[in-house]
Formats: sequence, C-alpha cells, structure tokens
Amino acid sequence: MSAWWTAWQEGFAGFAWPWAWAALPLPLLAHLLLPPRRSSVQALRVPWGARLDGVASADGARLHSAWLLPALAWILLCASAARPQQLGQAETPPREARQMLLAVDLSGSMSETDMELGGQVVDRLTAAKSVIADFLQRRAGDRVGLLVFGQRAYMLTPLTLDRDSVRLQLRDSVAGLAGRETALGDAIGLAVKRLREQPEGQRVLILLTDGVNTAGVLDPLKAAELAKAEGVRVHTIAFGGSGAGFSLFGVPVPIQGGEEVDEATLRQVAEATGGRFFRARDTGQLAGIYSELDRLEPVEVAAAPVRPRIERYPWPLGMALVLVIVAWPLSRIAPRWSRA
Repeated sequence: MSAWWTAWQEGFAGFAWPWAWAALPLPLLAHLLLPPRRSSVQALRVPWGARLDGVASADGARLHSAWLLPALAWILLCASAARPQQLGQAETPPREARQMLLAVDLSGSMSETDMELGGQVVDRLTAAKSVIADFLQRRAGDRVGLLVFGQRAYMLTPLTLDRDSVRLQLRDSVAGLAGRETALGDAIGLAVKRLREQPEGQRVLILLTDGVNTAGVLDPLKAAELAKAEGVRVHTIAFGGSGAGFSLFGVPVPIQGGEEVDEATLRQVAEATGGRFFRARDTGQLAGIYSELDRLEPVEVAAAPVRPRIERYPWPLGMALVLVIVAWPLSRIAPRWSRA
C-alpha cells in the first residue's frame, strides 16, 4: 500500500482546474447566510419538555452524523471538477522524418551483368537492389516511397513508414518492367507531384539511372525547374559503366557506341534543385554514395521523452456517487429515529 501511495505521489501532476476548489465552501455559506425555513405549525407545550430536550439532543447527534457522508461527497465532487491529473509513463516523441522517394531505373540496360556482388558477377539492378535495401534499413522514421521508370514512370509504393513493403516491391521489380527506354523527365515530374503535399524542407527524391533520357514527354531540365519550384531536393546517381558490354573472364568489356549515362544532365538536375550528383561505376561506389546520402539527409534526433498527463477525475467522481447512494437512504431513516 505504501509503495502504491509513493508512486501516486511521485506521478501526481496537480489539478488542471484548481479554481474549481472555490466551490468547496458553498454549502456552508448557504447554511449560514440563507434564512432558515420557518414552520407554520404552532408549538406544542407539554409538561415533560425537559425529557424531550434530551431525546432531541440525541437525535440531533444522529442527524449531524448523517451529514458526514454528503459532506465527503461534496468534497469529492469538487476534487473531480478540479480535474486531478497523473503523469503517465515516459514516451519518446516520433522523430522528424524525411518524405523520401526512391526512383529506380528499370530500363533494359539495367539488366547488364557488369557488377560484382559478394564475389559474383550480377546485373546492375541486382546490385542496386542490395545497396538500396541496406540504405532503407537505416532510415527508421522516414516515410519512403518507391518509384520506378523506364519508358514510363510508375509509383509502386506510396510514401509509407512500412519500409518492409518498399523492400518487397523493390525485390520483385525486374528490368524492362516499365519499358526498355528511359523517361528521366517523367520520373522527376511524377515524384514532384507526389511530394508537393508533404511538409516543406522534407521533400527528397533520390534518382538512380544508368542511361539517358530517351522517352517521355517532360524534359529532365524542365522537370528540375518544377522540382525547384515545389521545394523538392533531387539527388541523382549515375550508375553503371559506359554503355552495354559483356564479361570476359569476369572482366566487363564495353562495346563501342553503346549508350552512355548522361552525367551532364543529371548534374544539372541536382544542382538546380539543391541536391548532389554522384557517379558510381561499381557496387562499392554505389554503397558509399547511399552512405553519403544517409549523412546528407539525416533523420532528426528524437526529442526528450515526455510524460503524458492522464485524467483521474473519474475516481473522485465515482466515489462521490457511491457516497450519495449510501447517504440517501440514511437521510430518509434519520427522521424515523427521531419519532421512535
């Protein structure tokens, strides 16, 4: 019992409406200031009046004791009206998160097997999936969405705190799913449309591609202007070698005349929107880039833990109702005692 009382005292946060205690003396003031009710019945004089005075004094004591419960009930009602509060368990407020879209190129060139992952030669998309999945693991608290593009741009996953669903959608994506060509401008435009309703300063797009803009209706630089106007920061990553090629004894060999990544345009897009441009020619460089992005777009440090205030007025209110229920029959019985 003592431990419970000590815990209650430590967690007691006071009263939200302490001015409600001003109503406590109202019954007493009403008793003192209001005139007593006068009886219209004439007094009856009897020769044994002294004996009746003794009986009346005993009954008066009973009547005074009958007022004890209503008085306690009134005190509890005043306590309930003052809204007593208790401090709950400490809670950590949610961290201020980024609203981040990941745009991944699924054009045909992402199927080129010129990357190494875990000692094995893999295609570019497989390498990108591995690095992005690790990046998502570190973004606890962010709302992340997945956008893929090829000949057209599509939202696979809207902004969500469920990073596992984003990883699953990314894992199931295949090169050529959105077409064989590359619509950089349309991808940026769709991302801007999805991010424009999010809080300012938190709108981030990370775009990974290994080609040049060969499809779509929106020019990448025009899309960058739209992103700048809407406050969307675009980080661009040029990934892969210099166009298509083949592997000779595990060594990538490019084919002359293959499609090269458009570094100049990607750099201009990033600079126009306040983002950064990165160039990754292998999996290790790509992993380093996403680590750098993790530093550039930090998840804010959580605020100090807070203890919520819990309303406890139902307790005194319930006790007051119980006392009223108990006192009511006693007040009806008291006059009968005086007649007995």
